[in-house]
Amino acid sequence: MRQIVLDTETTGLEPKEGHRIIEIGCVELENRRLTGNHFHVYINPDREVEEEALEVHGISNEFLADKPRFTDIVDEFINYIQGAQLIIHNAAFDVGFIDHELALAGKEARIDSLCSVLDTLLLARKKHPGQRNSLDALCKRYDIDNSHRELHGALLDSEILADVYLMMTGGQTSLGLDADTRLDQQGAGARSQFDRIAADYDLPVIIANGEELQAHEAKLDELAASGQCLWRAAD
Repeated sequence: MRQIVLDTETTGLEPKEGHRIIEIGCVELENRRLTGNHFHVYINPDREVEEEALEVHGISNEFLADKPRFTDIVDEFINYIQGAQLIIHNAAFDVGFIDHELALAGKEARIDSLCSVLDTLLLARKKHPGQRNSLDALCKRYDIDNSHRELHGALLDSEILADVYLMMTGGQTSLGLDADTRLDQQGAGARSQFDRIAADYDLPVIIANGEELQAHEAKLDELAASGQCLWRAAD
């Protein structure tokens, strides 16, 4: 299944008050693996960024002055997300803003006609009732490094959310075990981080030679004789 982890940054909190999207960041997952097919754009909102929002994301009016407008990128954005499942933390906020931008751009389509949506905030509340479920809190709970996240940013937050989502749906929180045991238990989420690192290197595949295979079989014979070889018992 194709999934898009999405985040936005905005000029303020309410589209009904004229606030606009200024950044969209998306990362793509196919079969629970990051593909490297990202979508990232800054957008000129044709209005001022509120001071409170600036303190959150640090994206200034001056920086946005020469950026494209939403109407310039809307078709590319629709083509990118169409037919996917969107994974968003506090989806009502982002979807509300995107639908508002689509309407301003003269598009009849809305998110619910283009994609399905999975809200990781609602998912986290079901899994961890009564606990803090902000993105930072989930990173701490699932032992995900977000130390490079000094300010909010749509692409950075979508990359972090991808790790959080994979851990929530395929791994478990740390139980204070050693690092090797934790890696085994964290399953698909932890493996996705390894896959991204391994993809940057040409890792050799070393296959056992005949002598090594014979030694392996001899060891299994020895264990089988003592009744301790579960591998042979399974065979």
